[in-house]
Amino acid sequence: MRTFMAKEQDIPRKWYIIDAANKTLGRLASETAAILRGKHKPIFTPHVDTGDFVIIINAEKVVLTGKKLQKKMYYRHSGYPGGLKTINCEALMQKKPEMVIEQAVKGMLPHNRLGDDMYRKLKVYKGPQHPHQAQQPEVWELRG
Repeated sequence: MRTFMAKEQDIPRKWYIIDAANKTLGRLASETAAILRGKHKPIFTPHVDTGDFVIIINAEKVVLTGKKLQKKMYYRHSGYPGGLKTINCEALMQKKPEMVIEQAVKGMLPHNRLGDDMYRKLKVYKGPQHPHQAQQPEVWELRG
């Protein structure tokens, strides 16, 4: 018996749509990362991108528990001395709520070129509208 290894040309890709309204950020991000990796499929192979495309709508309605809105900080650096920029989650949710979900999911993917390819299959939108109707996405219900 040989171990099955998925090949890029044999992987069927599907599109899933997840409604983030009233969902906890971490639970949403972990399940999204698993779909992007392909861990929900029986043909999952760790070194091959077997995952599907994910569309997340209503990013502005995602929920954070506790005092994370005030205390959770996001950092970025310009590359110049003294170029550290910080913003708390509450301000980022008002300015760019998509970025909060994108950063949470990106942190749960592999940190290499394979993870970059998986991350490109994530589409996050602030409201309920998205331009991917032609792909006929299926609704994905989150567990728990």
